[in-house]
Amino acid sequence: MKNILSYQTSEYDCGPTTLLNAMRYLFEREEIVPDILKAVSLYTLDEYNSEGESGKSGTSRMAMMYLSKWFNQFGETKHFPLYTEMLLDEQVWIKQNSRIIGCLQQEGAVIVRCWLEGYQHYVLLTGIEEEYVCLFDPYDYEKTVDGVNIIKIDNQPKKMNRKVKKDIFNEKSTRTYAFGSVKNREAMLLFNSKSRMTPEKSIEYFI
Repeated sequence: MKNILSYQTSEYDCGPTTLLNAMRYLFEREEIVPDILKAVSLYTLDEYNSEGESGKSGTSRMAMMYLSKWFNQFGETKHFPLYTEMLLDEQVWIKQNSRIIGCLQQEGAVIVRCWLEGYQHYVLLTGIEEEYVCLFDPYDYEKTVDGVNIIKIDNQPKKMNRKVKKDIFNEKSTRTYAFGSVKNREAMLLFNSKSRMTPEKSIEYFI
């Protein structure tokens, strides 16, 4: 059985919450092993704020890169069907034939670093629906959305709570859900190797 996706517990833990949401989205609850939970807890919330307080600037790019490699090594050595790839800077775009779109078309999930109300933030992308990207934002906030560029979704707790127009992500601004400056962009592609829809598995995807 798949778990519903979770909201963060503090102002700082969007990173670990989104990593665990990726596991909830890709795997049945019975498949998720303690090693993954421990690794996420151990290696995230590694950033210090300007006052030297640990964890209060959230999770760093280096931590996400390390975890991506850790997941792959764990998957290979333990025969766990998890595979990840990191995209950085100019590799991070949402457009035709981009690697992010390809991952979502193959029933993977994508963790992206974007902007939310002036702060950098991690969210989970889970699908594409015409001009929109489906995502789960772990920050539970009450601000009204416009219903056109950003649509609030209340009835799909195992997949998404927002749909956002593709073009917003590609903006170089600090608008909510924009990737922002190209030199600071970051995305982790995650796949369940058993359910990944490759061309060999799906004629429809190949077309």
